[in-house]
Amino acid sequence: MPQLAARSIHITGVVQGVGFRPFVYNLAVGLELAGWVLNSSAGVEIEAVGRPAALDEFVARLRGEAPPLARVEQVEVHDIPVPEDLFGGQFTIRHSAGRPGEFLPISPDVAICDDCRRELFDPADRRYRYPFINCTNCGPRFTIIRDIPYDRAKTTMAPFTMCSQCQAEYDDPTNRRFHAQPNACPVCGPQVTFHDSRFTHHASRGNQALLDTRAALSSGAIVAVKGLGGFHLACDALDDAAVGRLRERKGRVDKPFALMAYDLEMVEKLCFLNDQERRLLIARERPIVLLTCRLNSPISSLVAPGNPALGVMLPYTPLHYLLLEPAPDFSPALVMTSGNYSEEPIAMTNEEALERLAGLADAFLLNDRDIHARCDDSVTRVFQGVELPVRRSRGYAPYPVHLPFAVRPALAVGAELKNTFCLTREHYAFLSQHIGDMENYETLGFFTQMVEQLERTFRVEPEVIACDLHPGYLATRYAQDLAGERELPLIRVQHHHAHIAACMAEHRLDGTQPVIGVALDGTGYGPDRTIWGGEFLVADYGQFRRVGHLKVMPLPGGDMAIRRPYRVALAYLWAAGLPWDEDLPPVAACPAAERAVLRRQLERNLNVVGTSSAGRLFDAVAALAGVRQEINYEAQAAIELEGLVECSSIAAAQDPPATGYAAATLLHSRTAPYDFALDTVDGIWIIDPAPVLRAVVADVRAAVSPAMISARFHKGLAQTIVALCGRLGEEMELEEVALSGGVFQNVTLLDIVVPLLREAGFTAYTHHLVPPNDAGVALGQAIIAACRGHR
Repeated sequence: MPQLAARSIHITGVVQGVGFRPFVYNLAVGLELAGWVLNSSAGVEIEAVGRPAALDEFVARLRGEAPPLARVEQVEVHDIPVPEDLFGGQFTIRHSAGRPGEFLPISPDVAICDDCRRELFDPADRRYRYPFINCTNCGPRFTIIRDIPYDRAKTTMAPFTMCSQCQAEYDDPTNRRFHAQPNACPVCGPQVTFHDSRFTHHASRGNQALLDTRAALSSGAIVAVKGLGGFHLACDALDDAAVGRLRERKGRVDKPFALMAYDLEMVEKLCFLNDQERRLLIARERPIVLLTCRLNSPISSLVAPGNPALGVMLPYTPLHYLLLEPAPDFSPALVMTSGNYSEEPIAMTNEEALERLAGLADAFLLNDRDIHARCDDSVTRVFQGVELPVRRSRGYAPYPVHLPFAVRPALAVGAELKNTFCLTREHYAFLSQHIGDMENYETLGFFTQMVEQLERTFRVEPEVIACDLHPGYLATRYAQDLAGERELPLIRVQHHHAHIAACMAEHRLDGTQPVIGVALDGTGYGPDRTIWGGEFLVADYGQFRRVGHLKVMPLPGGDMAIRRPYRVALAYLWAAGLPWDEDLPPVAACPAAERAVLRRQLERNLNVVGTSSAGRLFDAVAALAGVRQEINYEAQAAIELEGLVECSSIAAAQDPPATGYAAATLLHSRTAPYDFALDTVDGIWIIDPAPVLRAVVADVRAAVSPAMISARFHKGLAQTIVALCGRLGEEMELEEVALSGGVFQNVTLLDIVVPLLREAGFTAYTHHLVPPNDAGVALGQAIIAACRGHR
């Protein structure tokens, strides 16, 4: 009898709901091993007996040949006594086992795989044109899971009893639907129904419902479509009237809508694409990718007014493929925007949609599979061949960010705008999906529900709670109340320190050496009670020191000024000693009576706060250049100012470089940058924009194009950032720079700053796992709070 050995193996990572157990089973059978495998709330557990060489090969292949959706993080192997019964000479898959307090990461929702898509359009397949087709390699995960371990009984598929054919697939370890928890077919699974809002009691089902939906879209209707994580509002993206009605009903004046197109070939007709953008579009996460629109695109100009970028995604569910199936009389692209009124959470249940979206949609495509967790679409773009997230949600959340060291359990409640929250445990930081702007109690209710759900799912009992310094934020008040209720310490984290810590954490910096942190955004509450936003910090996870910033400028009227960039521009002109001449666009945009009030405010310092915000500087330049005097969504003026550079490049070349962005050419052009003034006050570097404002005024009067003004401004700001980093690096012997804050979503700026920093000898860190905007703040808050006093 050959010599035998036995081993116990524990595997952690995303290893449930991804076909890992059948992979283990088939691998073990092929190597003639006996034993068992099961899912537990701590991962995958295996015990195996066989020849030592076969066991060695088994362990090696567990690491190297895992299923496509699995993410193996750790494989622990221990020798155990050879059992007397040799496990009966069989290898078996055992039922899942829960362990109190244990946890493991769970898979995000995953786009339909190629095998399921082939079956979807195969007339001979029993799931032909079934909109809920899935297998262990694709389909819903996070949005249907109620608890772990991931079993059907703990998902929203529990009410659907599998038919004999589906059950046979589910029970067969050699079938790719083995233990695919959402497994279903037209006989036993969820169904779609179409409801015309004019005949709410009439409904069509199945394929007819899909045909009725396509007919409604072709006729110009707006249809509320229930998807993976909530409802979309869909309409024909080529139909000006339909898109216009959607804007009017949704209360969304200019903010761009996302599009969905059937395949890459169709996207190529609408937008310029580079290789990385193609890879992102077809990736299993299926995010919305921000792309440069072609000038001859047939897409309605109302989809993204004043913006050269289109947010485009490909279908990620079988339902989407059936809705967008090409036909001569059907649109090549649909608007697919969140099913909500502006600033509300997306509708999730059928009842909620019929009530809340009745004034928005002409018809509804519903289904009877419940959603357990709302989840908006993710948004991303490409910078120098690397992903730059804008919104991290469906397809990414709640997969964790791996921290550089183990931390204590913490809850960080994030920022006010673009809110996400973060839970930490051991080496993991679990960021929630996109919650939204915390400006109403509907969003707070969604936030509260998800905190409770993810605490339960990941078995996190926070020992500390972190929040922003700003006392008025809803998230901050929630954190105060929760800390009091649970008798936990509350740590208030400065906004820009959190930004820099988030960038450091995603790059797994250990924090033993501080970095130069450049945090540029619109608004962040400073310890001095002014509004920060153009900050140079020397920071690690424990503390930060402000070593430079944009000069503090007056902001009259607070939020009113943010919504009206012309007010920002006039305040900046006043602070720089420049007259309000009526030939300047922001002066002309401001009524004479308002100007008089504004001047009194500035002169008497009434209802005026100081700000070092880079976002407000972008607003001022945009208003002076005549780009945007009033905004109706956050950062609209800055986005349109950046867009001018790209638009001019497309118009001039009609064949943009592979990156798709114009900024790379600015480095080598003769475009003269605007010069900022650098000086020190009490040992802190101050960046004074007054020379820039004077230069912009001169260029406006010389009829220099807004695109050239934008290019000169971007180049000047970039060179100033690099120059100040150079001085700080020499003074403090620092060689690493972390770039964070919403302004660094601007790839035109990044495309100049990052190469210049590298040429100057710095290691430059930018975001690629979490957004640089406020959606990443929670990660920084969490690691700061988890570390403070514990390292």
